[in-house]
Amino acid sequence: MSSIELTSSQKTILTALINLYREEDGAVKGETIAAEVDRNPGTIRNQMQSLKALQLVEGVPGPKGGYKPTANAYEALDVQQMDEPANVTLRYEGEIVEDANVDEIDLSSVHHPELCRAEIHIQGSVRRFSEGDSVTVGPTPLSKLVIEGTVDGKDDTSNVLILRIDDMRAPIEDPEH
Repeated sequence: MSSIELTSSQKTILTALINLYREEDGAVKGETIAAEVDRNPGTIRNQMQSLKALQLVEGVPGPKGGYKPTANAYEALDVQQMDEPANVTLRYEGEIVEDANVDEIDLSSVHHPELCRAEIHIQGSVRRFSEGDSVTVGPTPLSKLVIEGTVDGKDDTSNVLILRIDDMRAPIEDPEH
């Protein structure tokens, strides 16, 4: 299924649908998606038709209707669809971000501490974050790793924050596994 080539606009809209669908736990109206991605509702309706043709979204009729992502949508974006994911908190300027969960942490350049970066993959929107913001990730479920950093960049389409790591620590104790 991952052979589907989506445009960046389709990826952005599909990512927004998945994030909003998680938050609302039900069908998402086109107007809500349009507001999230800062596009015209007519544009969203047109894009949804092509995403339906690709079997990535389903239309839900009626007053409580809207759109919902299919299992293929999660696969096309390489997003894991979990019923009960482990909760890895994300703090923005010291406050817990309620509608986001850390999905994956990729560390780069750990052998060069001054250039150490972390890619934080998030389930939820990264739109509220800006360069220079202070972010804390963790603790992670097993190692209890906590990363404190400054936002160096972001990818709205893939829900990724790039952090310049200011501090990284994990308790030194025998692991539970």
